[in-house]
Amino acid sequence: MKFFSKISSKKPNSADEEDDENSGFYDSSQPSSPTKSPTKSSGSRSPTKKASSQRPASPNSRDSKPQSPRTSRPFARHPTDAGRRKKIDPDTHPLNLPPEQRKRLSELSAMSARNSMDVDKEPVNGGVSGGVNGGKPSSPPPQPPPQYQQPRPSNPPSHQTSFTVPVTNGTDASTNGVADEAVPAPPPHRSQPSSPVQSEAEQAESFKNDGNKFFKAGDYTHAIEFYTKAVVLQPSSATYLGNRAAAFMSAGKYNDALEDCKRAADLDPDNSKILLRLARIHTSLGQPEEAVATFGRIHPAPSAKDMAPAKDMLRHVRAAQQALKDGTAASMVLYPLDMAEKLLGVGALKPRKWQLMRGEALLKMGDANSLGEAQNIAMSLLRLNNQDPEALVLRGRALYSQGDNDKAVQHFRKALSCDPDFRDAIKWLRTVQKLERMKEDGNTQYKAGRWQAALDLYTSALDVDPANKGTNSKILQNRALCRIKLKQFDDAIADCEKAISLDPQYIKARKTKANALGLAEKWEAAVREWKSIQELDPEDRTIAKEVRKAELELKKSQRKDYYKILGVEKTATENEIKKAYRKLAIVHHPDKNPGDANAEARFKDISEAYETLIDPQKRERYDSGVDLADPSDMFGGGGMGGGIDPEILFSMMGGMGGGGPFGGGGGGFSGGPGFSFNDRGRGRGGFPPQGFHHFS
Repeated sequence: MKFFSKISSKKPNSADEEDDENSGFYDSSQPSSPTKSPTKSSGSRSPTKKASSQRPASPNSRDSKPQSPRTSRPFARHPTDAGRRKKIDPDTHPLNLPPEQRKRLSELSAMSARNSMDVDKEPVNGGVSGGVNGGKPSSPPPQPPPQYQQPRPSNPPSHQTSFTVPVTNGTDASTNGVADEAVPAPPPHRSQPSSPVQSEAEQAESFKNDGNKFFKAGDYTHAIEFYTKAVVLQPSSATYLGNRAAAFMSAGKYNDALEDCKRAADLDPDNSKILLRLARIHTSLGQPEEAVATFGRIHPAPSAKDMAPAKDMLRHVRAAQQALKDGTAASMVLYPLDMAEKLLGVGALKPRKWQLMRGEALLKMGDANSLGEAQNIAMSLLRLNNQDPEALVLRGRALYSQGDNDKAVQHFRKALSCDPDFRDAIKWLRTVQKLERMKEDGNTQYKAGRWQAALDLYTSALDVDPANKGTNSKILQNRALCRIKLKQFDDAIADCEKAISLDPQYIKARKTKANALGLAEKWEAAVREWKSIQELDPEDRTIAKEVRKAELELKKSQRKDYYKILGVEKTATENEIKKAYRKLAIVHHPDKNPGDANAEARFKDISEAYETLIDPQKRERYDSGVDLADPSDMFGGGGMGGGIDPEILFSMMGGMGGGGPFGGGGGGFSGGPGFSFNDRGRGRGGFPPQGFHHFS
């Protein structure tokens, strides 16, 4: 650099002098030549002498060469101080000097450049070298001995042409206090040439290769990330879209994979690899029709193994659709759907169409568990889209089958608000409204005591929707109540059995059947029915009471029926009993039937029935069944009453009348007022105020 060169008023006349002046910037630690240059005609010093740091210059040489005046000597070298010079202090770099001093050095550098204008230069770009000497090249400078030659580049760069790319080293002209002036260039930095910039296609290919590495390692998330970068750079590349679709498919993101693969197929419609992947994605999503159609676009045709899953899935789905259309058993719908779902991709959602078909089949089954599962399917579809009219109708039908008609109507109306032309919603809304209206009319007639009118309305309601098991079971139970009122006990039992067949958990229909069996005096069947009800609902204590009553009636039915013997009703009066006895006594008297061995037995039963029923106390005991109660059961170790209901027992005791130990008043099942815990001490049964009296 020229900032440390000696400034002389004498112009250099040769390349030697130019080199001599420039030699002051090299390290002075190199040994100097022991002899002076033999050539002195030019008045210049030898480079070896200048480069020496050991021996001072000869006095003769100093005397023979006049000293040129110098404008400044702060950075000039003197031959006598070469040996005393130390290593260059980095703080003396021009960029570390004050602004005023940097300005002065810049001016000195400019002067040095002007004084060296006559120095021959190397030709530039093939031009002819020349200067102020008429274009003749100056003589080459003498070379120092090899052992003392300072290593330097063949073409030492000047501070004007040092770098192709300027390196500012963090400095700026304005910060140095010298604006719009020449600023000394910083020392050259060794910098590597910048790498060539990649094109977008090259970058995309690099991203694709990185994505392939992650894909092979099973890291599909990072593979998708790098494939996406490649797609962003090259959005029209079917290869990059196909690779990302494969990564999406492996990660279980089938919808994203389908979108990418469709775009790739549009860009390259004849690529069999992309089409095969697209068909597999359709199969994984439960779209067998689309998968089979895509396989048909591949040439040559794919193998049977590749197409087998899609074809099997299509066969199962069509079988389920046909079963629904034909109205066959629900299992014929559910089984093929189960088989088709096994062919779905791992983690893929069940197709909406398949779920609706499954819900339809579950509604046909009609049991509580199936209806609950159908509701769950409808709710899962509504979570994805709460405006789905088909899902709303499915849930409304499930609620309707469970007997919740009000909520069912709400769902049907909401479905119509989403799609006013949806026929299924219109159909089911009208059906529920009509059935509910007829049911309410029948209830009104029943409450008014018009049993036959109510029965006719219930019968008509059953024809509205024969497939609705839940609602029809309730209508059948209501019709059975009407038949009981009309004393059509056998028909009532038949209606209850139909209701139970539609809904085995319908407790109310079972209770109605048990009562009808009792009224038909089929006490053995009534006891069995009440016990089965008790097993279904063991927490209901009233059922246990009904069981005990039925068991008592069963015992009563197994003894002689005095009312049947006399041919009178249980509500017959005393006169009716006397009249019936006299008539039968004449007919069956042994004197009137000579030779008839059974006549005497018949007459004996008639007399026994009359004696029991004509006496009010005996009749009360007979009707209440107290004569059938075992004292050990009533007051034995099991507590009072044993297997007999305490209320029945107290009712029987309260109807004994007169001066009995339990106080007055009749009672019993068919007689006067029965027992009540609120009647204690009133003389109408129960314990007297002073406490319980033992039999005397």
